[in-house]
Amino acid sequence: MPPMDLTTAGLEPSPEAMRELIERAADRVIEHLSTLDEQRASDTEGGADVARLAMEPLPEHGVPYHEVLDRVFVQLMSKGYNTASGGALSYVTGGGLLHSAVADLISAATNRYVAYWGACPGLAQLEHQVVRWFADMIGYPKEAGGVLLSGGSTANLSALVAARRTLLPENFLNGTLYASDQVHHSVRKAMVLAGFPDQALRIIPADEQFRMRLDVLAERVAEDRANGRQPFFVVGTAGTTNTGSVDALPALGELARREGLWLHVDAAYGGFFVLTSRGRQQLEGIEQADSVVVDPHKSLFLPFGTGCLLTRDVETLRKSHAVHSDYIHAAVELGEEASALNPADLSPEMSRGARALRVWLPMKLLGARAFREALDEKLDLGAFAAERVRQLDGFELIAAPQLSILAFRAIEPGLDGEALDALNLHVLNGVNREGKVHLSGTWLNGRFALRICVLSFRTHRETIERCMAELKRARGQAAAQPSRGVRSEGAG
Repeated sequence: MPPMDLTTAGLEPSPEAMRELIERAADRVIEHLSTLDEQRASDTEGGADVARLAMEPLPEHGVPYHEVLDRVFVQLMSKGYNTASGGALSYVTGGGLLHSAVADLISAATNRYVAYWGACPGLAQLEHQVVRWFADMIGYPKEAGGVLLSGGSTANLSALVAARRTLLPENFLNGTLYASDQVHHSVRKAMVLAGFPDQALRIIPADEQFRMRLDVLAERVAEDRANGRQPFFVVGTAGTTNTGSVDALPALGELARREGLWLHVDAAYGGFFVLTSRGRQQLEGIEQADSVVVDPHKSLFLPFGTGCLLTRDVETLRKSHAVHSDYIHAAVELGEEASALNPADLSPEMSRGARALRVWLPMKLLGARAFREALDEKLDLGAFAAERVRQLDGFELIAAPQLSILAFRAIEPGLDGEALDALNLHVLNGVNREGKVHLSGTWLNGRFALRICVLSFRTHRETIERCMAELKRARGQAAAQPSRGVRSEGAG
């Protein structure tokens, strides 16, 4: 049967046209996902030329559907990082479950408004339930709550605003914040957006395991108090981006209580490892935090745009975010439940759909066991990758995986400084140029290092073996040259 002419289907397509739209798109998605093993993990050369293909005037008339799909799948997605690939070992990306894509189709097509409980009680309650699942995983009490957000950056901002409005006066510029030198840069961005000057942030050095030095933290807090400042907020990390390191959370929690600080734990990458016994052990003490960020689009493997902020006492979140107006009165005041379950009262967002469906649907279909087993596999693979790096000639392990991220470095007798940094950059580029896997680089203690982040549900043992073969090949081909400026892709 020839494809329908969808250029005339209009804004209200017939059932047949709707089916055509969905089925043709589904065909392309299935073809894309079923051939991931044959695709490159990254391909960036010529990316600017592809980007220019998206530059065009506003079309006055429609274009045949197959041409539109070709533009997306064949052209626009042909360059860049293939973050759905199991070979994506560079940045903290979970792969993107298809089950959640189906949930997004349902959510977008039905277009229910889920900012206020009364507008769609069932789906608002569903978000509350998903958040409750996450709070229980962390070990939070019944008073805890939270909200689904676009990701860790927004969650860090909301947590900081909640702490500021809970602990500081209206003129808050005397407040000081504390974070490790390994903290994610979104914390600094949150500080700027929350209105704090740059000098309000105290960066605390990390130890040899890349964990915040609590002795230095205690000294800085005491110094600030002695100088008339008001310490109020400290950020611990449960899985740093650079090395996957986990701060000493039990001791950090004790220090925060003693000093009257709001303890915020950025567990965007590592938080859901608490589903496993090993992860629970590594993240012991996370339940002491006043707020925690977890990102389902990382260690629950969901699509981008799925984050979560949890607070030990949800009232602190509501008091810092709730603002009502007359025209939403009916959607808000629908019984006692409404005041407890309005997502808009817990976040900056007002216009929002059924974000919880993308968590709830795969969890209902697959059960928590499927996610636990996948996360256990990632822990195994991180340890396996570290052991294989130790066995590779010409490499040294810098940061063993506390979860599933490791950092390492190519070495060469008699070579150091910028020349050794340049060698590592050559190795990184050599691996990524082939596209069988994609790695990233970062700077640790002033040295350029390579990273492997094992997080995709499509990454398996054979992927790690392929990565080691690529490292060995690239190391053999790399020529040590004096650096004329080493530029890292960074880590994310």
